[in-house]
Amino acid sequence: MLITNLLNLSTKQVIAEEVIAAYTFWKRFKGLMLTKSMPENFALHLSPCPSIHTFFMRYNIDVLYLNDRNEIVGLEENLEPGKAGKRFPEAVSVIELPAGKIKHTSTAAGQAVAFVENNEQY
Repeated sequence: MLITNLLNLSTKQVIAEEVIAAYTFWKRFKGLMLTKSMPENFALHLSPCPSIHTFFMRYNIDVLYLNDRNEIVGLEENLEPGKAGKRFPEAVSVIELPAGKIKHTSTAAGQAVAFVENNEQY
């Protein structure tokens, strides 16, 4: 499992320092269910995945919906446990982040993100 940074290409800001890939059916199915918390600099990238839910979760999350060019086509802030996320027709993958991360990093729809290996320079 390769660990990468999540970089906002529009602002050059690191959104997360540890992105975990959930690219198999079972990893996407499990997602963050039954976890107790999410570390501050963590993100979970689910692909392919056009939408998510927070059933069986214990904490709020922020969500980025990406198209096939890693552009943010939708977002949700502070999604509570036990809820279904929004659906965005262009979304092909989803990034789950700690609640408050979108606001803290000034991330917005229309911006593009990149997955960058931890040892690379920006």
